[in-house]
Amino acid sequence: MYHSLLRIHLIGFDADMADVVEKTAPPTSFTRQVTASPALGAASADDPAVSQADGLFLRVVDEDSLAAVEPLLAARKPGADLVLIAPNDLAAAAEPFLGQLTDLWADPLSPATLAFHFARWQRARKDAADAWETAQYLEATINSIPCLIWYKTADGVHEKVNDSFCETVGKTKEQVQGQRHAYIWDVEEDDPACIESERIVMETERTCVSEECVQTGSDTRLLTTYKSPLYNPDGTVMGTVGVGIDITQERAYEASLVEKTRTLETIFTTMECGVLTHSIDGSRILGINQAALNILGYESEAELMDQGFDMIAPTVVEEDQAMLRERIATLTHIGDSVSTEYRVRRSTGEILHVMGNIKLTEKDGERYFQRFLLDITEQKLEEERKERHQRDLLKALSEDYLVVCAYDLDTDVSEPVRVSTDPALGLANVFGEGLTLEESGGRYISERVHESDRAKMADVLSPARILEHLETDDRLDALYRTGQGDEAQFCQVTIVRAGSWDDGHRIVMGLRNVDRQIREELQQKELLEEALVRANKASEAKSAFLTNMSHDIRTPMNAIVGFTTLATNHIDQKDRVEEYLAKIQASSHHLLSLINDILDMSRIESGKASLDEQRSSIHEIMENLHTILQPEADERGITLKVDAGPEAEVPIICDKLKINQIFLNLLGNSLKFTAPEGVVSATVAEAPGAPAGCRRYRMVVEDTGIGMSPEFLKHIFDPFERERTSTISGIQGTGLGMAITKSLVDMMGGTIEVASTEGVGSRFTVMLTLREADASGDLAPTAPTRVVPSDALKGCHVLLVDDNLLNREIALTLLEDAGFEVECAVDGQMAVDMMAEPDADRFELVLMDIQMPVMNGYEAARAIRALEGPAATVPILAITADAFDTDRQKALDAGMDGHLPKPIEVDKLFAALDALLA
Repeated sequence: MYHSLLRIHLIGFDADMADVVEKTAPPTSFTRQVTASPALGAASADDPAVSQADGLFLRVVDEDSLAAVEPLLAARKPGADLVLIAPNDLAAAAEPFLGQLTDLWADPLSPATLAFHFARWQRARKDAADAWETAQYLEATINSIPCLIWYKTADGVHEKVNDSFCETVGKTKEQVQGQRHAYIWDVEEDDPACIESERIVMETERTCVSEECVQTGSDTRLLTTYKSPLYNPDGTVMGTVGVGIDITQERAYEASLVEKTRTLETIFTTMECGVLTHSIDGSRILGINQAALNILGYESEAELMDQGFDMIAPTVVEEDQAMLRERIATLTHIGDSVSTEYRVRRSTGEILHVMGNIKLTEKDGERYFQRFLLDITEQKLEEERKERHQRDLLKALSEDYLVVCAYDLDTDVSEPVRVSTDPALGLANVFGEGLTLEESGGRYISERVHESDRAKMADVLSPARILEHLETDDRLDALYRTGQGDEAQFCQVTIVRAGSWDDGHRIVMGLRNVDRQIREELQQKELLEEALVRANKASEAKSAFLTNMSHDIRTPMNAIVGFTTLATNHIDQKDRVEEYLAKIQASSHHLLSLINDILDMSRIESGKASLDEQRSSIHEIMENLHTILQPEADERGITLKVDAGPEAEVPIICDKLKINQIFLNLLGNSLKFTAPEGVVSATVAEAPGAPAGCRRYRMVVEDTGIGMSPEFLKHIFDPFERERTSTISGIQGTGLGMAITKSLVDMMGGTIEVASTEGVGSRFTVMLTLREADASGDLAPTAPTRVVPSDALKGCHVLLVDDNLLNREIALTLLEDAGFEVECAVDGQMAVDMMAEPDADRFELVLMDIQMPVMNGYEAARAIRALEGPAATVPILAITADAFDTDRQKALDAGMDGHLPKPIEVDKLFAALDALLA
């Protein structure tokens, strides 16, 4: 297979000698290139012909010329041969070089002797190349097969291994070759079984097959090994060659197969398909599952045998028994099978339809019948239902269709069932008695069908087309138009099979007017297309919202990151750090308001928001709003007016927080979009028309701001809508404020209207009807704000449970600075374990996060409440980023005593601790 170029360089050869070399044929698979330096001095060690030659042939004539040998030896390439041709009297002088020479030829040489020596040298080169090829074949073969292959000496040393061997033991060939069993397989001593098997191989000179379990690192492998003897040239055994096949996976498959066999046995006894195996003569039942007994109407195999089973169960309907025996008798060769339907009569008189398959099979030399029974009663009932449906369909066709005709496509016999006699339609002459389908269809298409649908209907009513379609479907429907121009109406042709298709190709065709239904569908399609346009617009709005949010959220985040870096860089400058921290806090509050807007809108859209109505007054709400917003108005240089008359002081029942949110949104927007020296006002006045026991209020928010365009006013209450992005306007927000405001007003049964003129200002009018409160009660006082816990709480022992290191660090510092003693747990399970300790009564409070690994806060709270002793009653306060009302209720349902949302607000935290521990 190989091919090689043999480069030969002759030095000191005369023309005749060179000619002898040239005429000596090269070996098979070789081509030859011969160069020569006729004079000894012409051959240089730097000559490429010398350094690239595979064979250098040097002819010397005297002792002085032997000086050329040493430089040629140094210049030849690795593997190249140097042959010296010298007179016999120079042999002694050449002795220092003899060990490095390939051969020494005595000169003078006759042409025949020279040809003989040169041919022998070529054969030696070919023998070496052949040996190289054989070694390469062997190396490629043993390294490409997945089996392990090794060659060992008689004393157990690995002389050679293949790549699969190295891959299995996890070592390189350099590490393995020259080592014994123990080192290679990472065990303390050589395997006695392995040594014994190799001893037997060498003594008996036979191949030994065995299974060996070997350890490869942390893994165990099972090998099937084939070991054979290796021989010395004199025929004595010099060692062994081994081939190992890894059968670990196969043995795992065998174990899996055993397990699957057990599973199949379980399935056999529990499957819905009945399986019955009995002898050839039908006298013995070899196996039966419960499903077969249920189908045949027996409780057990014993009962079936007692009732007289003889090939056929006695419950098989008598007229079906003979048929079933005949079918079984047709099975004469192993593997023959037959399927048939028969009936079984239950003791209650109920008839079951059974699909049975019987197969003749053989095992261990015994023939037997294997039968499968499937209850197809439901399918039979379904077939009967379909037949009734076809009859009902024909009846419906005859009542509702303009034309109903039956056709036999095999005989061209036709039968008009019903044809409208309306003279305006002119159908009586088209579908008359004795006309074939092609004749009636041709007339109808040419006289009644719209010209653009005639080709289509010609194809539909083609008998060949009908036959092709009804081969796979029960019916054929097609829509077309009749009439011309504006008077065209939509009609439908329906063609169904009549009876069994195997008994003949009979059809029933009906034509009916479906113009009204089609036009309604077209109208509905237009409505759907309009809805799609609206949905696409909403999607575009949300995409715009995400783009805006990417900017609006990154803006405060950029401030937080930037000022944090500045505070770190100027940590020793207290005033600058305080300024940076104030800006970080302001940016954090803004980011939190963005997130709250998004979450509020999500809650409202999902229907999770609800009203939390309490006693209050509109006057109190507006005064609080004035107090909250006046600093912002002063900072912007805007005049803020809030006017709530005496009628607003009447106590009412309302959701104070949501009304507060409505007007914070409206007034906040007005302040945002009003220039300095502008005016923002909020007025409240009682409006007429309130039901008994209620008050109706007109609340107006008005500003002298930039106003809004008429186009934007149409979408102001749509989610994610903003007339300008914050990048353009410089005013940040989510685009959800007005949508949230509108939704909150709708929740309270109120209305909101807006009027605006660009460059002049905007006016929002909210109408709300609210129930009057009991006049005898007082308004609930506002709880004072605390920023530190009471002195009585200092020294209290608290268990803080939170999986987030930063959250734990913040809470731990706040609590310890306030005088609390704090221990921490990083998940719910750890908290439960600590509360189960004997001295757990040291804890007076548990602060519990919700979303944690191992065990969440809800599960941990329930587990703590299930403990015995003081731990079961310790107060548990949820502190979590799950901030919805539903999350608060879930915390209470889990046994917790309170709920605070993250991020932690210090005053609210200490107020809650005072309430729980006071």
